[in-house]
Amino acid sequence: MNTYKLLTPGPLTTTKTVKEEMLLDRCTWDQEYKDITQKIRTQLLEFASAPQELYTTVLMQGSGTFVVESVLTTAIGEQDKVLIVTNGAYGERIVKMAQYIGLDYVEYGVAYNEYPEEKDIRRILEEDQRITHIVMVHCETTTGILNPLDMISKLVKEFDKTLIIDAMSSFGGIDIDVAELGIDYLISSANKCIQGVPGFGFVIANLEKLKACEGNARSLSLDLYDQWKEMDKDGKWRYTSPTHVVAAFAKAMEELVEEGGIPARFARYQQNNHLLREQLEKVGIHAYISADKQSPIITTFLFPSEQFSFEQFYAYVKERGYVIYPGKLTDVDTFRIGNIGEIYEEDIHELCTIIEEYMKVVVA
Repeated sequence: MNTYKLLTPGPLTTTKTVKEEMLLDRCTWDQEYKDITQKIRTQLLEFASAPQELYTTVLMQGSGTFVVESVLTTAIGEQDKVLIVTNGAYGERIVKMAQYIGLDYVEYGVAYNEYPEEKDIRRILEEDQRITHIVMVHCETTTGILNPLDMISKLVKEFDKTLIIDAMSSFGGIDIDVAELGIDYLISSANKCIQGVPGFGFVIANLEKLKACEGNARSLSLDLYDQWKEMDKDGKWRYTSPTHVVAAFAKAMEELVEEGGIPARFARYQQNNHLLREQLEKVGIHAYISADKQSPIITTFLFPSEQFSFEQFYAYVKERGYVIYPGKLTDVDTFRIGNIGEIYEEDIHELCTIIEEYMKVVVA
């Protein structure tokens, strides 16, 4: 059994009690298990400030990418056109999905360390009246940048569009009022800020918008509408669900509430992030994203020198108890450190001490 902690954006370090929930085998047809599914669906709406009369929750097998694709193939019909806002690899992956599915789309992309501009999006919407949907990643895990939800929400309301938000790495760690923002589809995953394990994701969907999607999906397995229709009866998933993962997620949700809810978890993550950036700055390792755009989820750091070897650095840190993440940029050499999961200030202090020793002993 490994003894290291994951400083990654998911999978992440989970509690012992979440892991223990997976020691029991469960039957997908059992009412107790279906009750767990229904409880999860209801509680996710509460986390999202999404009233049950207006919103529903759909759980979907697979990684976060599976769930994003399920929304794209179901929510966007052949007569629709989608504007995809990108400033990172995960936004660009959505563009790739659109190409595979055969969606009519336009991409508006900006640099990985910049925000999308309201004036540019406004111009695109004014010039192309055929656009019906807008998709944006909230926290781009490529860099850790936190994109402006309020701005995109304002435009969606003004132009009467359908809003799809990939909140994979932010939901549960950052407060998101889905109803107030007018988000029609919010997508996230079990193994992110709610601190479960990988195996399924979920969509918080505008009920009326979802009901209008019957027959849109180009995929049987990823048909979000059919998944909802079946699941909404009594909690039964259409096809075999990841039972161990579902039970672990239910426990993780309980622990989020016990911690003090999303505000308390956000505060812990943010403190982790502030401490990490501050301490690494002192040893010559600088953050890629400016502080005003930085999320508390994951932080991207520039290589401290041209001679810096990430592989050597990674091995050094792992041997001392922590696993970090490689960079995901094409034009700049970076590495990433996650601030989420069962990680506390003492972990960040210990990590920074390890990195300081590496900079003194190996790099120097």
